[in-house]
Amino acid sequence: MSISQLARSIPPSATLKLNEMAKMLRKKGEKVIHLGGGEPKSKAPIDAIYAASSKLNSADIKYTPTDGTVTLKKAIIRYTEENYNKLVAPENVIVSNGAKQSLSVLMQAIINPQDEVIILTPYWVSYPEMVKIAYGVPVIVTPEDGGVHPRIKEIDENVGSYTKAIIVNSPCNPSGAMFSEEFIAGIVEYCEKKKIYLIMDDIYSQLIFDGRTRISPYKYAKEDSDHSRLVVINGVSKQYAMTGFRIGWTIANPQVVEAMDNIQSQTTSCPSALLQAAAAGALTGIQSHIESLRLTLENNRNVLLQELNTLDGLRTYKPDGTFYCFPDFSAYNKDSRALSEFLLEKVLVVTVPGVEFGMEGHLRLSFCGTIKEIKEGVERIKWALDPNAPNEIFIGDRKLVRDWL
Repeated sequence: MSISQLARSIPPSATLKLNEMAKMLRKKGEKVIHLGGGEPKSKAPIDAIYAASSKLNSADIKYTPTDGTVTLKKAIIRYTEENYNKLVAPENVIVSNGAKQSLSVLMQAIINPQDEVIILTPYWVSYPEMVKIAYGVPVIVTPEDGGVHPRIKEIDENVGSYTKAIIVNSPCNPSGAMFSEEFIAGIVEYCEKKKIYLIMDDIYSQLIFDGRTRISPYKYAKEDSDHSRLVVINGVSKQYAMTGFRIGWTIANPQVVEAMDNIQSQTTSCPSALLQAAAAGALTGIQSHIESLRLTLENNRNVLLQELNTLDGLRTYKPDGTFYCFPDFSAYNKDSRALSEFLLEKVLVVTVPGVEFGMEGHLRLSFCGTIKEIKEGVERIKWALDPNAPNEIFIGDRKLVRDWL
């Protein structure tokens, strides 16, 4: 059987693959602890459920406009005004089947073959592949100091005549780092000067800790016309714990939105009418759900950091937001894939190898599970790696004896 060169070049999503592996092991009765997932445990907001139920009870679930229902677009416009202090028009908004599709369709709308897109390390695993699917070239920029904060100087050194866009994800998956206001202001100014698209992936923008507040890129944008190259991506998956609803959106200039609309109309048509109703319900309903989730995640982060501090030789950046931590395990194993597989095989803990995010030696650990899962997960990791740990451990009813240290 013959498949395309493009299809052969695209690997499966590492995170989704691990999710399936964890589910399969649990079905077999294994006591797996999943520290690799990106899915909050909390339920969807009741306003989202009521809105979806009302739509379902009407039995009037038909096609919607490709770019989204009027009701949802109005809710997104209000959300943007309240959270970004930016008033946008309906023609600046397009709704997609999740923020992931929003990003993918955006790439197809703005990238020509061989156009380059700057991606900052560490990066979400799907960014480079989305660029490749659009026949573009991902250009990876890694901080010279080995840290998680980008510098405009390092970005500038990688910008050339083929550069079409820069993707900024703050707070960042996988590091949890929130970039400084100085950096956001600088990158907005830089992209306007260079006439480069600045793509702000803001999917975690409400999940910020330690009293910090989100930074609106519109605050620093001087180009406010219909030709602005500032694009903001968001959705309901993370902040409203609605991962399975698959509703995201793009805020961009009308030409970009129109191009995305054309592409989307030829691929997935419109997002689900039912799920758009749910998303509108979440956006216009009581917003205390977000703060409750944020506080839970902040507490979980603190517990995870406290537990990780008991491992000697581990270097950990304190996450400013998201629900991920990205410790450097190089002192134990510089091969993150081998380490991740080792931890799954020996102690049934799922992690994501740092190499998938562009930083070898690290593992991404999620703290969106329960406190019990976090504590036990780190306890198992420590037992597997620390030569000073006891030689035996119980996982469920099974007693494991360490024979590799």
